[in-house]
Amino acid sequence: MKLRKVTAASAAVLALALAATACGSNDKDSDSAGGGKKITIGIKIDQPGIGLKTPDGKYTGFDVDVATYVAKELGYDAKDITFKETKSADRETAIERGDVKFIAASYSINDKRLAKVDFAGPYLLAHQDILVRADDDSIKSPADLNNKKLCSVTGSTSATNVKEKLAPKAQLQVYGGYSECLTGLENKVIDALTTDDSILAGYASQDTAKGKFKLAGFKLSNENYGIGLKKGDADLKKKIDAALTKMVSDGSWEKAVKANFGPANYKNEAAPKIGNIVK
Repeated sequence: MKLRKVTAASAAVLALALAATACGSNDKDSDSAGGGKKITIGIKIDQPGIGLKTPDGKYTGFDVDVATYVAKELGYDAKDITFKETKSADRETAIERGDVKFIAASYSINDKRLAKVDFAGPYLLAHQDILVRADDDSIKSPADLNNKKLCSVTGSTSATNVKEKLAPKAQLQVYGGYSECLTGLENKVIDALTTDDSILAGYASQDTAKGKFKLAGFKLSNENYGIGLKKGDADLKKKIDAALTKMVSDGSWEKAVKANFGPANYKNEAAPKIGNIVK
């Protein structure tokens, strides 16, 4: 009789354990859109106003705000997010390898990238532009960059595009990072800095730079920022598009733009409609 009781008790314990396991199998895992315990998101960590890791380990910037909002709509709290640096050259690989669930990192949508990854969005229409000193009125058109010292960073095509198409006599100055270009601009070692206007606005909005620089507003190209994700993940793309649409409609998008770019008087385009790629 005692043996039967023990056996029955053991069976009950086993049944409970199996039930708990079954319930657990329905929990959202760390890699599922819709509220897993953790989610890894690719961002830039060295672009003020876009994606920056501060000395105290926090993350700030427009892309960070967008990524956090989207993650929340997918069911993840801010504490569930792990931000991972994804440099420009590594973005497609990080997605394909599954290192990140999605990427929000000044990631322009183009045909070459669409061959490897999918994009939700776009969520920002940026343009290549020029940053100059606030007191410099000598550069009123791209042609005025002729004989001027124009700075960009190693690996960027922005300055080359200007020299080849708009100002063939511009003197290219290639630095290791945009911060170096900004220092050179402030010290009058260079005359202008070029890249996406959103990135320029982010740098010019730093506390140490406020009031020192201005955007020329040339709109030299259209850069549709999208959220990169694994090719063929239609369900995740649909959910992210819905989150971006909600972010615009409830005012959170405009609030994030002003908070991150406002100090540079960045004249942003209206929020783009989902799927509307401006050529």
